[in-house]
Amino acid sequence: MSAANEFSAVEAVARLKSGSLSAETLVRACLDRIEARQAVKAWAFLDPDLALAQARAADRAGRPGLLAGLPVGVKDVIDTADMPTEHGSPIYRGNRPFADAACVALIRNAGGVILGKTVTTEFANRFPGATVNPHNPAHTPGGSSSGSAAGVADFQVPVGLGTQTGGSTIRPAAFCGIVGYKPSFGEFSRSGVKLQCHNLDTVGLICRSVDDIALMRAVLTDSPPRPIDRGAGAPPRIGLCRTPGWDAADAATQGLIERTAARLATAGARVSDVSFAPQFADIGDHHRVIFNYEAARNYAYEYETHFERISAVLRNTVLTPGRELPLAAYIAALEAAEAFRRHLDDILDDCDLLLTPSAAGEAPEGFATTGDPRFNSIWTLGWVPCVTLPAGRGPHGLPLGIQLVGRRFADEALLDGAAWVEARLAG
Repeated sequence: MSAANEFSAVEAVARLKSGSLSAETLVRACLDRIEARQAVKAWAFLDPDLALAQARAADRAGRPGLLAGLPVGVKDVIDTADMPTEHGSPIYRGNRPFADAACVALIRNAGGVILGKTVTTEFANRFPGATVNPHNPAHTPGGSSSGSAAGVADFQVPVGLGTQTGGSTIRPAAFCGIVGYKPSFGEFSRSGVKLQCHNLDTVGLICRSVDDIALMRAVLTDSPPRPIDRGAGAPPRIGLCRTPGWDAADAATQGLIERTAARLATAGARVSDVSFAPQFADIGDHHRVIFNYEAARNYAYEYETHFERISAVLRNTVLTPGRELPLAAYIAALEAAEAFRRHLDDILDDCDLLLTPSAAGEAPEGFATTGDPRFNSIWTLGWVPCVTLPAGRGPHGLPLGIQLVGRRFADEALLDGAAWVEARLAG
C-alpha cells in the first residue's frame, strides 16, 4: 500500500471524504517526506505547526468541500495572508501580504490546506532558485515553478500551484516527470499574483494525473466538479505539430514525438501533420518582445528603487532591453499575436488536439539555465490550453514529456483528450 503522501489528489480526496484518511495524517506524511528530502529544496516557506493546525481544523469540520483537507503547495509569487510571499527576490524578503490571492482563497474555501510556499525563480523569470531536480540533483528542475514541480514529483505534496508566462508550468512538470496544465488565458484569476506580463501571465497546475487537474480546475474556476469523460466516443483527431523550433529538440525528443504519434494512430486516433503558416515562423520573437516590454514596465518600482538587488540576468536580458523597446514594436507584436491566435483557431477547426514537445529534451545539467522555453512560449502567446504528460526517459535517465494543446476555452475537451492519450501511453 502506498504511503499517504504518495496518493494522487483524487485518491487522497476520496480517502479523506470516506474517513479512511485524516487531513492531519496526510499532512504529517507530507511533512515527513519533506524532512527526509530536504536536499530537493522545494520550499521557500514551511511552517509545520501552521500546516497541521489547518489540517486539524479540516478534520474537526468533517473535511468539507471539494478538497476535504488536501494539502497544496503555492508558488512564492502568489500571495498568502498567513505566510510570506517573497517572489524569489531579496527585495521582498519577509514580505507579508494583506490578503490571499484569489486562487489561494478558492483553495481554502474548497477545504484545502496550504502546506507552504514553493520555490520560484526570481520574479518567476530566469534567475534560478535553490531547488534541484528530484530525479538527479545535478540537474535543474526547470523554472520558474521549480519548487512546485519538484515537490509534487518527489511526493512532498500532491498538488502545486505554478504560473506560466513563457514555459514556467509545462516545462518543469515535464522535467520532473509529472502532469502540468496551463489553462486558456484568463480562465484562472490572477488577482494577488505578482504581475509580470499582463498579456501572458497564467496560473497553472502541477499534479500527478489528468484527473487531479480536472479536480483542481473545478476549484479554481469555482465550478461544479466535472469528471474526465472517458466515454466510448470517437478517438481524437490529433495534429502532429513540430513547430518552428523543431530543430532545437534533441534526437530523443524528436523520436518520442514521432513514436507517440504512430502509437496513437495505431490506437485509432486520426493523426495528421500540422504546421504554421510561413508568416508565423518567427512567432517566438513576438512573444519575447511582449514579454520584455511588459515586464520592464511592470517591474518599474523594483528597477528604479532596488536596481542593485535585481539579478544581473534579469536586468540584462529582460528589463533593460525591454525599456529600450519602442511602443510601436510592442504594438506590432500584439497585432502579430492576435493574428496567430486566429491562425490557431483555424488549425484547431480540423484537430481536437495538437501533439508537440513539452521541452527540447531532458532537464539540462547544472543550474545556469532552467531550460529552453521555445516549445511553450508560443502556446502561452496563443492563449491556448496545454497539458504535459510524462512519457518515458531520455538518454540520461531523466523524464521526458509530451505536450498536448487544445482550442481556446475548450479546456474540458483537452483534458478528455489528454486522458485518452494518457491511457494509451500507459497501455
